[in-house]
Amino acid sequence: MINDICLLDNPLYHYYWLWEIIMRDPLVISGQNLTVDDIAAVAQGRPVDIHPDAIPRMERSRKAVERLVAEGRIAYGITTGFGRFKDKLISGEQVAQLQLNLVRSHASGVGPELDEASVRAMLVVRANTLALGFSGVRPVLVQLLIDLLNRGVFPCIPSRGSLGASGDLAPLAHMALVLIGEGEAIFHGRRLDGASALQQADLKPVVLGAKEGLALTNGTTLMAGIGALLVCRASNLAITADVAASLALEALHGTARAYDARVHAVRPHPRQIACAALLRALLGSSRFLRTADPNNVQDPYTLRCVPQVHGAVRDTIDYARWVVNIELNAANDNPLVFVDEDTGEADIVSAGNFHGEPISVAMDSMKFTLTDMGNMSERRTARLVDADCNEGVLPMFLAKNGGLESGLMIAQYTAAALASENKILSHPATADSIPSSANTEDHVSMGAIAVHHTNQVLDHVETIVAIELLTAAQGIDFRCETMGLTPADMGQGTTKAYALIREQVPFLDQD
Repeated sequence: MINDICLLDNPLYHYYWLWEIIMRDPLVISGQNLTVDDIAAVAQGRPVDIHPDAIPRMERSRKAVERLVAEGRIAYGITTGFGRFKDKLISGEQVAQLQLNLVRSHASGVGPELDEASVRAMLVVRANTLALGFSGVRPVLVQLLIDLLNRGVFPCIPSRGSLGASGDLAPLAHMALVLIGEGEAIFHGRRLDGASALQQADLKPVVLGAKEGLALTNGTTLMAGIGALLVCRASNLAITADVAASLALEALHGTARAYDARVHAVRPHPRQIACAALLRALLGSSRFLRTADPNNVQDPYTLRCVPQVHGAVRDTIDYARWVVNIELNAANDNPLVFVDEDTGEADIVSAGNFHGEPISVAMDSMKFTLTDMGNMSERRTARLVDADCNEGVLPMFLAKNGGLESGLMIAQYTAAALASENKILSHPATADSIPSSANTEDHVSMGAIAVHHTNQVLDHVETIVAIELLTAAQGIDFRCETMGLTPADMGQGTTKAYALIREQVPFLDQD
């Protein structure tokens, strides 16, 4: 739909894939160039490969870890326990058992399991992070993550259990279980134990070495992977909301005068300007709009202020895109392994790159504004179905035989219910923190919660906007009937949008 109706030569409004190219060629990851658009493509099935340049980087850091263990040096999570057990030293003979115990004990997630697209996103994000070469893992571990993706083995990962620091521990532990032949996975639509899934995909489990269990479980993988998918969906939704608002304006006999380029040039927020430009392009040449009327010089805010509100929504989507694009190519486990390329000397640094605050803030910000965009869409729907509110331009509840029939009365109820629920979901996850690991991990991001709530808000706003599209198209048909117009008299872009809606949903002439 977006491809058909977008009229501007502006990358903000051309968010769709060259699928024939993307799905044919593998995405080559190196740890440095992954984008949210790449994540969306992999989530839809694009194969993945690893760049040869990443192999030496991983091998260098792996040798450093092995040397550290051989020398008996102390390093967090390699020769010590985890969290509050950071002061418990682990012998060289026990480092492999330590990593196995970590994965098993941390696989304590609960709740609905993540869908296939989310799991695919997590697999490629974790592989890319490890490919940077600061995690001290063997290349074979990264290759197995990629093999799971390419052969369709999807670990069963419960969605709840992450505090967003030390990263997404529980979800990632469930993912890691399958790599060692434990846990459960979906393969060709069947739920299998991890060992059977690997065997049927002609893959072999790995035996974890020093640091490798920690590297698999300690990071922002769920937040970044699912966050990338949410940014892509939100970008598409923002465009669709512009289309819905344009259709509603035509159905309500509104005016596009408030979208005048001069108005937005003197308040130069770039995405407000871009939104107004798209609205003008969508509505170009429309005969459904109101001409200059001294008795009706301006429309209600939900029609008049679309660029200002939708532009602000795009600000937060673009901010989230910026944050997630950085995080996708970040070393975010702990500790990190820094190897001097000249001397080969290694420095193992314990720090906090696993903390999900940047993603949590970005997702919270995006869900606030998406909630408000849903509020605005629902109010336009309410105006479309209320003859008292739309001054009789359209019949009450868009019913052909009002009274005998209720028309689209309850569609607006549904939109209102979802808009109201979004206000509850918009409580900032970032504002909360509960200490964990005996108060060693005493401030967490709750970034996974921010991601899950943003996902719910997106689901709701997609439905709210769909209801607006439905009611606006119904209103267009009534306008055609009463004013002697046809859909061909609509705007250059809205004509195409209307046609696409009517391909799926006919005019509702009776309940």
